[in-house]
Amino acid sequence: MSAPTASASAFGSGQPTAHRPRAADAALVLADGSVLWGRGVGATGQAIGEVCFNTSMTGYQEIVTDPSYAGQIITFTFPHIGNVGANREDLETQQAACRGVVLRVDITEPSNWRAVEHLDAWLKKQGVVGIAGLDTRRLARRIRDAGAPHGVIVHLPDGDIDTATARQQAAEWPGLDGMDLAKEVTCMQLYQWEETTWTLEGGYGRLVDPKYKVVAVDYGAKRNILRNLANLGCAVTVVPATATTEDILRHQPDGVFLSNGPGDPKATGDYAVPALQGVLAAGVPTFGICLGHQILALALGAETEKMHLGHRGANHPVKDLATGRVEITSQNHGFKVIPESLPDKVTPSHKSLFDGSNEGLRVADRPIFSVQYHPEASPGPHDSHYLFQRFVEMIDRHKGG
Repeated sequence: MSAPTASASAFGSGQPTAHRPRAADAALVLADGSVLWGRGVGATGQAIGEVCFNTSMTGYQEIVTDPSYAGQIITFTFPHIGNVGANREDLETQQAACRGVVLRVDITEPSNWRAVEHLDAWLKKQGVVGIAGLDTRRLARRIRDAGAPHGVIVHLPDGDIDTATARQQAAEWPGLDGMDLAKEVTCMQLYQWEETTWTLEGGYGRLVDPKYKVVAVDYGAKRNILRNLANLGCAVTVVPATATTEDILRHQPDGVFLSNGPGDPKATGDYAVPALQGVLAAGVPTFGICLGHQILALALGAETEKMHLGHRGANHPVKDLATGRVEITSQNHGFKVIPESLPDKVTPSHKSLFDGSNEGLRVADRPIFSVQYHPEASPGPHDSHYLFQRFVEMIDRHKGG
């Protein structure tokens, strides 16, 4: 399918559309009643969630398996999704985290030497419901202007698609505001991580000479974050999101890492903030990313709020306020830290050049910092890899002092 189907004609109507185009076997139904008809991809059935968009041109497997997408339906603005197939290496978790995917054109045959299987087959195995043939540019503009809507993807090749019921389900879905999703994607028990980053010559490596002991709190951690830590000599102990201060400190870590994750930081903060405040009181060097950044801000006394649009893509410019340097970053978040709420001695360190929102913080008199974006660059540019080095250098200074 090289062009959108008749689905685009129903978009923005505000009412369910009864007419089902002859070639359509799937629909995306929004809470306002808009119905976008298309062709189903991936698993059959239905999926409900917040409909967002991602502007990345590469890394669709990493995006679909990023736990930060729990509760969301991802609209890919790049049209060629699936052209490099699927493999067993480009996974951030073993199981897909998002609720569904929206594509402009049908998935093409893979054309890449690393491909193991067709993306459609992989999506079926992962249980991800998808739809292709939609005018994703128009949908992205709607999300940009009106915010991320609630929606339902229905993929029923051999059945009737009840758009009225789907609309009601989308309208009644509570949404991500106030929702704790970290408990759904975190590990069930602690484990050790020693795998290092991928190389063309040898694939993933193995940590052989650990220099640091790091505890990573898993709010929905991506594997490539853990690999970057191991690459710098960190023997990483991963603990569940619900870990207490005692659970974390009993490992006598040189540093504590706070991972990315989905959902509302205030909801997760009900149990995560008290645990983290105990870690901060112990003076352990701490580094947070994404949801970890937001949880850290709450533990320090700041506030967070849901964004109108959110940041999702691999082309977001961020300015380092100390150096003036601009990094092109990979991002995925729908909540943000309110910089005006930061207490004394906690200052913003980075800001978005798209909308001026907060992208990082540091504590003046303690070894604590965090960023909103994803320096592991999976997918995305490598401009921010230095932050992992900054973390281990901070550990070195703390140990030496």
